[in-house]
Amino acid sequence: MAIATPAWVRDAVFYQIFPDRFARSERVVPPGPYEPWDSPPTRHGFKGGDLYGIAERLDYLADLGVTALYLNPIFSSASNHRYHTFDYFEVDPLLGGDQALDELLHAAHGRGMRVILDGAFNHSGRGFWPFHHVLETGGASPYREWFYLDEGVLHSSRRVNAYPSPSEAEAIAGEAATTAGPPGSASRRILGYEAWWDLPALPKLNVAHPAMREYLLRAAEHWVGRGIDGWRLDVPEEIADVEFWREFRQRVKALDPDAYIVAEIWHVAPDRLAGDQFDATMNYPLGEAILGFVGAGRLDQDVIGEHGTYSAAVRPLDGPAFARRLEELLGVYDPAVTAVQLNLIGSHDLPRFVTMCGGDRTALRLATLIQMTLPGAPCVYYGDEIGLEGRIDPGCRGAFPWARERWDEGLRESVRRAIALRQASPALRRGALRLVAADAATVAYSRSEGSEWTLVVVNAGDAALRLQLAVPEVSGRLLETVAAFGESEGVAISAVVDGNGSAVMEAPARSGMVLR
Repeated sequence: MAIATPAWVRDAVFYQIFPDRFARSERVVPPGPYEPWDSPPTRHGFKGGDLYGIAERLDYLADLGVTALYLNPIFSSASNHRYHTFDYFEVDPLLGGDQALDELLHAAHGRGMRVILDGAFNHSGRGFWPFHHVLETGGASPYREWFYLDEGVLHSSRRVNAYPSPSEAEAIAGEAATTAGPPGSASRRILGYEAWWDLPALPKLNVAHPAMREYLLRAAEHWVGRGIDGWRLDVPEEIADVEFWREFRQRVKALDPDAYIVAEIWHVAPDRLAGDQFDATMNYPLGEAILGFVGAGRLDQDVIGEHGTYSAAVRPLDGPAFARRLEELLGVYDPAVTAVQLNLIGSHDLPRFVTMCGGDRTALRLATLIQMTLPGAPCVYYGDEIGLEGRIDPGCRGAFPWARERWDEGLRESVRRAIALRQASPALRRGALRLVAADAATVAYSRSEGSEWTLVVVNAGDAALRLQLAVPEVSGRLLETVAAFGESEGVAISAVVDGNGSAVMEAPARSGMVLR
């Protein structure tokens, strides 16, 4: 049976926004002082960005070419990232509340932009009102089975301790690091409840309990009914109950068959994208490959090492190695799934792309060109387009600087042109891909749809290369540059394809060329 995925995603260009850090409006009255907007971000500090601020900056996003927004969590929480949810049915008042979301949805939809929200359904915050009920009443609470509690708590012989002392926190961390027990077992023993990865602020939710399950599924339905266009799901593999995700999909799609359901899964996962759970994953494997290719020779391994997954996965790739990895990734899934994968090169969970490349912004230009010319929905992490830098959290979550003198205008224009190139080309959004050549630090691939044929050539190396092309589909044609990126922006290169479909092309160093 053919897999159905939302058609609109094939044409979308996403922009990921960390709401507290994007834009502050004058319409949300601060309850107290925020961190200064332009000061370095801190792990727990609030900058005061809100949803009205996003709505007021839609002109900026439309000019960049964005057609869809992915928002980090917006529900009531005591953390700036809001993965510590307090109430799944309420937009955080610091973000403007439900009314601000309604206004943002109305304004975005009026421009043809879609909006997806981030849902953390595996764990809540310890301020989640049912968990607070357990904190107050222990084993007597009717919500006790919504969580994973120690037997002593269930039998009221001990109380839940959600705020460990320094010595207790040290004991939890030590036990979690040195024992073979499953994640959460240390917190369950010491604190009386299972916390996600033994982090006391994050009680793990028991989705097997009917009332807990129904609460979460109704929350998913509620916001789709309110007008959102889909869900990005936080750590979905941490919920071992696959039937929960099947029911999640059924209920969301019953309300909106075009809703996009994308999972935060960091590896290839064909069993999860078989048409019964998620439409797509965040395509971190592709992002790793792109980083390894365009950043080869410039990768800052100390910065990359700050994220364990990337530290293990990112390695320098030459053209042939990148081509092989690209071929592998494009062959894993049904084409309908590949077409809607969320293709990202940066996110709130990674050091900034430019920082991972040792400050080399040419690498980001080349990465963006590749991102915009491959199958799948590209996603720009807020501020990457103007050159924001930063190490792992909190550095990668800095406030967007709205003073234009702080922008890398050339970089932003390069990103804008790459997006425009994609939007103007059905072949780049929906066409078939063929790897044409790979040599040294260079790769070439074509995209074709109907009568449109486009060639993308990227040389990530420091030396120019004469690349031999085999393109029989355009025999006897003249290939001419329609766009250039990297160190050869503004340079036009052509190549004559002989009657046998062969051509030789000059690939300038540190450059990307698009030819037709």
